[in-house]
Amino acid sequence: MFNSSVLRHINSYRFRNSEFSYLFERYEGDEYISLDMETTNLDPKTAHILSIGAVPVRGNEILTSRRFDVKLNAPKEMDPEAILIHKLRTIDLQGQMDTEQALRDLLHFIGNRPILGYYISFDIGVLNRHYKELLGFSLPNRSIELSHYYLKKVRRQHPDMEVDARFETIASQLKLPVTERHTAYGDALTTALMYVRLKYGPPPSV
Repeated sequence: MFNSSVLRHINSYRFRNSEFSYLFERYEGDEYISLDMETTNLDPKTAHILSIGAVPVRGNEILTSRRFDVKLNAPKEMDPEAILIHKLRTIDLQGQMDTEQALRDLLHFIGNRPILGYYISFDIGVLNRHYKELLGFSLPNRSIELSHYYLKKVRRQHPDMEVDARFETIASQLKLPVTERHTAYGDALTTALMYVRLKYGPPPSV
């Protein structure tokens, strides 16, 4: 099994002539991308992407003017239970962006910056499945899981406490509004707000 640095080096050579060769360069900046997606289900092996939201963060500044917010063409079948959560019906997704174009645009948007999210392993798992099929590689970006960062902060103050790390609970403990819950951009923005608050604000009181 290759470690991430070796795999990055191998892929930087394999894809040196690709339009995405810069993805495999080490990131030296101070920005990261808060990302969220709405999907047809919660299985990364089968989920179809319905919408993608992302916003850059630089230090304690959330760059909302540079947001990425797209809906994708509807898959053939939609789970009625999932529709109740993300409120996206087949008719809402007709004539939206082609999946391949959206995924290419997202790569250009993210670049080689780190990716932040809540349950980000799911989003990256879905994206990697698509990118392997489309381009032959997985995302090389470093990822930051918001819930892990929250748990780390809380346990520094309360090492023996059983901590509730649900999305809404974290926002409530940090006294932050939950903006447009279960929309891709809304959740990406709220995640960015929570991370900035955790990183630059006082320790959360629980």
